[in-house]
Amino acid sequence: RMKIYFHLNLDGFSNCYIITNEKTMEAIIIDPGIITKEFIEQIENGPFNLVAVLITHNHKSHIRGLETIKKIYTPRIYAADFDIAGSEETILKGDGIVQIAGLNIAYMAIPGHSSDSMAYKIGRMIFTGDAITSGMLGTTSSTYARQTLITNIQSKIMSQQDDTILMPGHGPPVSIAAERKYNPTFQ
Repeated sequence: RMKIYFHLNLDGFSNCYIITNEKTMEAIIIDPGIITKEFIEQIENGPFNLVAVLITHNHKSHIRGLETIKKIYTPRIYAADFDIAGSEETILKGDGIVQIAGLNIAYMAIPGHSSDSMAYKIGRMIFTGDAITSGMLGTTSSTYARQTLITNIQSKIMSQQDDTILMPGHGPPVSIAAERKYNPTFQ
């Protein structure tokens, strides 16, 4: 049985997620911004074995806590940027599926906000990083990057079922149906 725990990092107001599999007693972290006492207690009180960290993109507010995590635990790091974690990293390219903590996790390259932007789909939830936030498209550095981001989001994220929930890097969760209806980029 999967559970998701949300942690708001006040530095950068970024979201961090802990996903646990209560059957295997394993945990995954997505975007470890700042590691707090409550964050560690969430893992230790399971007690869960932290097996992986998934990085949506290499921006400081989403990876600041990675060094702390690596001092306490020995998780495998999954990211599209080689510089993030060194030898503990599994480099993700393109789209695919990995099995971690007894869960099937689809990963999708969503370049545009950053060249290494990835989204992760677990069940009916997609962890989008900064590619898309409730009602808004992620920031980009050029019109080419914006069009690349829109194309990737339309084909890989907006093509999902209406009840799929987007778990963004900033802001509240939102459904695909709400994004279709209220995000001006996709109307």
